[in-house]
Amino acid sequence: MSIVTCQMSPSQQGLQHGIETNRVQFLIVVNVSILGVPHDDNSSFLKGASEAPGRIRHELWSDANNLWTETGVDLGLEGCVHDLGDIDFNGSRDAWALIDSRVDEVLRKHTRPIFLGGDHAITHPILRAVRRHWPELTILHFDAHPDIYHDFQGNPRSHASPFARILEEGLADRLIQVGIRTATGHQREQIERFRVEMIEARHFRDDIDLGIQTPVYISLDIDGIDPAYAPGVSHREAGGLSPRQVINLIQRINQPIIAADIVEYNPRCDISNMTATVAAKLLKEIAGTMVKTG
Repeated sequence: MSIVTCQMSPSQQGLQHGIETNRVQFLIVVNVSILGVPHDDNSSFLKGASEAPGRIRHELWSDANNLWTETGVDLGLEGCVHDLGDIDFNGSRDAWALIDSRVDEVLRKHTRPIFLGGDHAITHPILRAVRRHWPELTILHFDAHPDIYHDFQGNPRSHASPFARILEEGLADRLIQVGIRTATGHQREQIERFRVEMIEARHFRDDIDLGIQTPVYISLDIDGIDPAYAPGVSHREAGGLSPRQVINLIQRINQPIIAADIVEYNPRCDISNMTATVAAKLLKEIAGTMVKTG
């Protein structure tokens, strides 16, 4: 396991540890990594999410921004973030087996990965690998949709069904869904069946306490954000959360964030890279909170 030196701002370090200094450094024993999973074969309406990883990276590393997070972590410091490229789906191997194997390889290196989709179907094989490494796990899922159909249009691997598969296989102890605003009758039956904790957008409060007591996996579907902020999605649903609300909730997590995915960004539907910019900001703040809770 690598030990890398990251840098926090004096104000952040003072607030957290009650110290005053002009320059503070601290050691973290986790490395944050980025792995692209450019797969959208199971999208039911529009393709394009497979093109997202490169667009998000472009905004993350753009000279228009710096790499300091709100939690005071400099992700631009050498060794803090490792970009592992994208999974190559051009061969004949089953996509689910390939994702599972590649994610397992990343986790064996003791990194805290952030996966860039791709559609939401990829979360299922990712969680297969994650669960082998983390026997206690809560999924915090941001989305406009519950994505818990038994199958959708006859496809059990649909991007509308990953959480049905995840819960059937016991890949998490808790599933908390935040920002939902399109739950159908069937999905509500599934939510009751699997004892999902659903916080619909209409019931969201800024001071909500999730009471998480285990390591956390964040699954962030970009259409959980209101399309006024993030129009680059295949299934726009008005009335969603703001980026600020999502970031605030993530920053209040006090358990280790062991992995995360950002999915369903469709560059073909974006306007002036607005959604890519939002996705890069969310990636940055998830990474910063990973370091803080690590």
